[in-house]
Amino acid sequence: MKITGIETFVVSNGFTPPRPWHFCAIRTDAGLTGYSEFGSDGITRGLVGLVQDLGQRLIGKDPTAVEKHYIDLYRAVRQAPYGATQQAIAGIELALWDLAGKALGVPVYKLMGGPHRERQWVYWSHLATYRANNWKLLGVKPLKTLQDLADAAREAPARGYTAFKTNIIWPGEPARGISQGRLGPHDQVASRDIVKQAVAQISAMRDAVGPDIGICLDINVNFKPSEAIRVGRALEPYDLFWLEIDNQDPHALAQLKSSVRAPICSGEQLQTIRQYRPYFDLHAMDVVKVDVCWQGFSAAKKVADLAETFELNIAPHNYNGHLSTFQSLNLCASVSNVRIMESDPEQTPYRDELFTALPEIASGHMKIPTAPGWGTELNEKAAKKYEWTG
Repeated sequence: MKITGIETFVVSNGFTPPRPWHFCAIRTDAGLTGYSEFGSDGITRGLVGLVQDLGQRLIGKDPTAVEKHYIDLYRAVRQAPYGATQQAIAGIELALWDLAGKALGVPVYKLMGGPHRERQWVYWSHLATYRANNWKLLGVKPLKTLQDLADAAREAPARGYTAFKTNIIWPGEPARGISQGRLGPHDQVASRDIVKQAVAQISAMRDAVGPDIGICLDINVNFKPSEAIRVGRALEPYDLFWLEIDNQDPHALAQLKSSVRAPICSGEQLQTIRQYRPYFDLHAMDVVKVDVCWQGFSAAKKVADLAETFELNIAPHNYNGHLSTFQSLNLCASVSNVRIMESDPEQTPYRDELFTALPEIASGHMKIPTAPGWGTELNEKAAKKYEWTG
């Protein structure tokens, strides 16, 4: 079996602001196609170009030599590592793993010695967050008051979820969210207004769901560590499941972890064990965020394996289409140290059209897929129907 071509698909998810999804398809002379979901929004044209540039190196080669191809691509671009480059390599590598699984008729996790589990505990991510800008698209009521935020929180346990994640949101007409950059520049300072709103929101949500539902607050890249400490300490009465933050200095993150009671979840923006290792050496986080779409499957598994040696559990970062979810489920089935996995049950209404199989969820757990490869495929006809044109 030889690789004959590599194609990318960019699909609109209908959100405001736009957050297109990226897919890669690798064709073979055996009639098999491997699919992947990869990359992050905001760098679409660059990602597509990188996949085209890098993918040409693999034409005519055996797709099942996945690790070799990954290392060859990594070494070919060592002078421009990480970031979008790593995300583009991930798009290719993930599609190769899908092909390898399909060629042998087994799920990808079987190639890794799994499965370690048959179901994976998941949380409802971006609860209320997406509604700030896209409530009409999602077919829900707008977030005008704190009561609306509380009502949204109640939906999680009503649908079987025992944990959810949200961001700091100001209800109103329109609602505003700090994670969406709609507050203007604030120099990563947790002003009195921001801290006050975080407390009001989490207090209302905790009152709505009671003491037994896990509440995560994601403050993204919005605060310096000293400012995140103010937020974390103010929220201590509400028993957060975790406080999530992205930070590019392991010592700064260690400062935060040692200063607040809530567990610290971090790492989604890191790629490969080379970037994670300094954080692990300092035990700078309690839960390790690992993004398969942003770094690839092999790299993500190596991070999880390294985390195990530091007595740390991972939590896959997963906020895109269902192929991303299936890739993350295969990672969860391949390792023994998973805390919980992210899921986005509330997305654009046509998301289900894009895939041949959908995640099976019950009581806040997703079933580990059993079909070959990732367990689902991209519906190319639907992908072209909802193509993002920029």
